[in-house]
Amino acid sequence: MKINPYQSVQQNPYRKQLEKQDKAAETKAKSDKLEISFEALEMQKGTAIEKERQTKVEDLKQKIEAGEYKVNPQAVANKFYQFWNE
Repeated sequence: MKINPYQSVQQNPYRKQLEKQDKAAETKAKSDKLEISFEALEMQKGTAIEKERQTKVEDLKQKIEAGEYKVNPQAVANKFYQFWNE
């Protein structure tokens, strides 16, 4: 190593490498953070209509699995007829 009177002898040529390693270690220690707003939490809860719909769907599923659900073909045909004649 050449000694130059204009440079300080106390400078360590490996200091920058050590500082880079320290910074890299600090960034690895950071972790992602997720924050959900109050409005988003309220939206996740759902509305009363959605809850009622979900209970109806569950009831229909249970009836279908038990074999108790019967389709009224006359009512289905009337709904189709009303839909296509609007």
